[in-house]
Amino acid sequence: MSEIQRETMDYDVVIVGAGPSGLSAAIRLKQLNADLEVVVLEKGSEVGAHILSGAVLDPSALNILIPEWKAKGAPLNTEVKEDNFYVFGEAGQIRLPNAIMPPLMNNHGNYIVSMGNVCRWLAEQAEELGVEIFPGMACSELLFHDHGAVKGVVAGEFGKTADGSPSEAYEPGMELNGKYVFLSEGVRGSLSKQVIAKYNLDADCDVPKFGLGMKEIWEVKPENHNQGEVTHSMGWPMGFKQSGGSFMYHLENNQVYVGFIIDLNYKNPHLFPYMEFQRFKHHPRIAKVLKGGKRVAYGARAVTKGGFQSMPQAAFPGGAMLGCSVGLVNLPRIKGNHNAMYSGMAAAEAAFAAISSGRSGDVLESYDAALRSGPVGKDLKVVRNVAPLAARFGPLGGLALGGFDMWFQSIFKFSLFGTVKHGKTDAQSTGKAADYAPIDYPKPDGKLSFDRLTNVSFAMTNHEESQPPHLQLTNPDVPILVNLPDYAEPAQRYCPAGVYEVVQEEGKEARFVVNFQNCVHCKTCDIKDPSQNITWVTPQGGDGPNYPNM
Repeated sequence: MSEIQRETMDYDVVIVGAGPSGLSAAIRLKQLNADLEVVVLEKGSEVGAHILSGAVLDPSALNILIPEWKAKGAPLNTEVKEDNFYVFGEAGQIRLPNAIMPPLMNNHGNYIVSMGNVCRWLAEQAEELGVEIFPGMACSELLFHDHGAVKGVVAGEFGKTADGSPSEAYEPGMELNGKYVFLSEGVRGSLSKQVIAKYNLDADCDVPKFGLGMKEIWEVKPENHNQGEVTHSMGWPMGFKQSGGSFMYHLENNQVYVGFIIDLNYKNPHLFPYMEFQRFKHHPRIAKVLKGGKRVAYGARAVTKGGFQSMPQAAFPGGAMLGCSVGLVNLPRIKGNHNAMYSGMAAAEAAFAAISSGRSGDVLESYDAALRSGPVGKDLKVVRNVAPLAARFGPLGGLALGGFDMWFQSIFKFSLFGTVKHGKTDAQSTGKAADYAPIDYPKPDGKLSFDRLTNVSFAMTNHEESQPPHLQLTNPDVPILVNLPDYAEPAQRYCPAGVYEVVQEEGKEARFVVNFQNCVHCKTCDIKDPSQNITWVTPQGGDGPNYPNM
């Protein structure tokens, strides 16, 4: 479709994604020079619609970006007042004393927040400074200069039919070009994947690693609510062979966030992450809080967990990757929003310096250096061995060794382990179905636990059904001919939205069905498919989940 004529708009900086990193970059650019032309393009129907995070926010980056955030009405309303960590068994728990936890694990001074609402507020601050923000504008294509650097993006293309041809209502979108393009797409962004591959940005780093995070918002009875309480756990229901964990955060208005993260390096292809989450809510400590309450929202998102050694080069010719596009989550703290904001500010400062000196379209090497040597690098380096130690020695062994490593580094400023390698990718970690026993999951009771499709309705996700599927199969035969006999086709289970089905009708061959309308944009399929046969690309703008307070 190269013959299509599009309107072109030029900016100093084009930012893809209105998450904490992209918005922080936009705000910092305008703080540095109010005359810079900055645009933020957001694929969600509104800012915050696609934001899903725990979230306990470390406000350190916000304190620097907008020191007067309290006076400006930032939605940080619930300060953490109680911090618990448990090892769960099926009927009980053991609490780990806070005194034995490394200092960096302390949540004192942090806030329980909806990052969707924080991003909505950040967008207001950005617009007051003159940033242009366009929601519902999915960026479907990168544009390049003749010399190979990124020039801009195509955004706002609508009206393609299922086979990719233009319909009568086709809108070609616009070309938005910038001296620099920032990609703040979150985990496993489609454009970020392209630049990593094109410029070989991951040549000198370890493999990326991920978890699948699922979250519900509940309104609970006042007597079951303890505003400001933060609880994390590990153990049951997955046991101590598979790493992952849970969270329950008590925010304001008798609401709690309850969530479950499963590391995607699991071996047993029969594992059903969504059902592990539903089973977890029946633990006595969790059920006691939720009993008599009601679930009001559901969503899911992949989480980066590779850490410091898995960070690709963050700057590329013509732009930079920010936040979870680089993989900046501190895994043991289950926090990445502060690092996302730091990365946005660092990228903004590098771009400002470059533009001020007359540069454009080159590599912002000072940004990549600042990311690794500044607060982000310092935050991630000390915890870099937690994930690979857990993968190697199991959750309990990883807890002991990772805790020792964090304590040792806190005191002596170096690690006895050096830097532990991750090894296989999450896709490569998947074992053959014949080597593992199927798992029998209890049926959801409709009170504490729910079937997957019913829960997906609480994500309020929607996709125009006539467009090309945004979940693309490299080879449509692989699911039935390879993944089904070898791995019992795990896409049926690892997807938290019920997108993938194997349909077996009497007298007919099995079919692989992709219900892309259900997709909540978690990207798990792009990560975990053992044949790496599924590629997630952005659907048309405005489609996907519509999270209210995630």
